[in-house]
Amino acid sequence: MLIGTEIVYGANLLENYTPLALDGTDPFKMYSKHKDMIVLNDKPLNIEAQAHLLDHKITPNASMFVRNNGLIPDDIDVKTWTLTIDGESVVNKKTYTLAELQSKFKQHTYQLTIECGGNGRSEFSPPAKGNQWTIGAVHCASWTGVRLRDVLEDAGIKSSAVYIGFHAADKHLSGDPKKEPISRGCPMEKALQDETILAFKMNGEPIPLIHGYPLRLVAGGWPASVSGKWLNRISIRNKVHDGTKMTGSAYRVPCHPIAPGEKVKSEDMCIIESMPVKSLITYPKSGAMLQEGKKLAIRGHAWAGELEVAKMEYSIDFGSTWIVCAVEKPSNRLAWQHFGATVSFPKKGYYEVWVRATDSQGTAQPMLVPGWNPKGYLNNACHRIAIKVN
Repeated sequence: MLIGTEIVYGANLLENYTPLALDGTDPFKMYSKHKDMIVLNDKPLNIEAQAHLLDHKITPNASMFVRNNGLIPDDIDVKTWTLTIDGESVVNKKTYTLAELQSKFKQHTYQLTIECGGNGRSEFSPPAKGNQWTIGAVHCASWTGVRLRDVLEDAGIKSSAVYIGFHAADKHLSGDPKKEPISRGCPMEKALQDETILAFKMNGEPIPLIHGYPLRLVAGGWPASVSGKWLNRISIRNKVHDGTKMTGSAYRVPCHPIAPGEKVKSEDMCIIESMPVKSLITYPKSGAMLQEGKKLAIRGHAWAGELEVAKMEYSIDFGSTWIVCAVEKPSNRLAWQHFGATVSFPKKGYYEVWVRATDSQGTAQPMLVPGWNPKGYLNNACHRIAIKVN
């Protein structure tokens, strides 16, 4: 399934031999990714977009970042694929086939913003460990599926329920079947939101394998790590889920500000929930040149986790003054919002166009990298592009 066809003479493969189609040499062709995408890691596979690739209002597969923690499953059979709901706080443990999920529950479609918690990690100093994402670990596709709430309520939720945890079919890098690469989750409040769905379509088509085929949890506005791929089990927990990458420093930031490089005790780290307000210029590309006297049209997207973006601004004088941009309402809650402006430059020379989003609670993006944290999460500094006026 991973290659898309049978490996003829596969029985003759030498032990531990990896076919060329699977060795990560050309993930662009294999997963239909744009040639300008950037591979940050191949085991596990992690790929990010560049700003100009995210210009679409609805992100296509070709421009969607990839964040994996383990190996992509290679033995998927949709005819036998099931989802089990279990845990300490489920009334009746239940197992559903894909066909049952699709026929028993009402289907919904939402555009949902998904951003890696480490997007922008490369800007932190001192450096934080992990994939050195720049600005491209975010996307907003259209997802179709059934509400997680409907499925959980069908199985029954005990009053003791406080969290859900997901489990999936990806494989640990060690090959140990007893180890999970990642098993995260969210509080019941988030799990029961209208827009938290069990998705089986992306942009109107079956979800691509690299993005979680055949079933994925999608929880927009929170770190992408909550939106588990290749989903086959959800546990309703009577405590905060303690699966892989839910404990220690994983997807956590210091509960209180710390000095750069300072060590933090595990008990002083708080789980990341709603992502911070942020924006991205998708047109033009940084380095664009403009003739003197001409105006420059800019555009991009902005998002604010669980909130809406209330205001967009741009600056051409390194943040000394700001001018309001037009910003659209989201197509639905948790979708990113599109902004645009026409920029004038007073004379020839080098400029930087900065953009800044402010959320519905009045919180604006910081101009520079925000408070340092050990894992380099939640960098929502203003995006900027370079412009030369000739």
